[in-house]
Amino acid sequence: MTAFLYPLLVVHFWYVEAPFGILKFYRSLYFYLLNMFSLKLLVLTFFRPVKNEYREGLIGFSIAFGMIVKSFLILISLFIILLVSFFEIIFLFGFLASPAILVYYLFLV
Repeated sequence: MTAFLYPLLVVHFWYVEAPFGILKFYRSLYFYLLNMFSLKLLVLTFFRPVKNEYREGLIGFSIAFGMIVKSFLILISLFIILLVSFFEIIFLFGFLASPAILVYYLFLV
């Protein structure tokens, strides 16, 4: 009896369970990337001087230099995260469409 239910179980796995597992993995990957690039720390210390330089005459320069460097690091980090998310979306849609593509090439071409 379960042999007749096998195609339904495969479809349920492919379109319900697997995408949720993939999205869970993507979520953990985003948290890892945010932690690895330390975006929260860069944003929280954006207006603080580099290396806590508080000598007279260097405070303004240290703050400006820190803002420039941190802006550059934030932009690079966001670009990498957006690039990873683009590939994740392509992979997810490819994963969901692969059975239809397989059926098309096996039976209709």
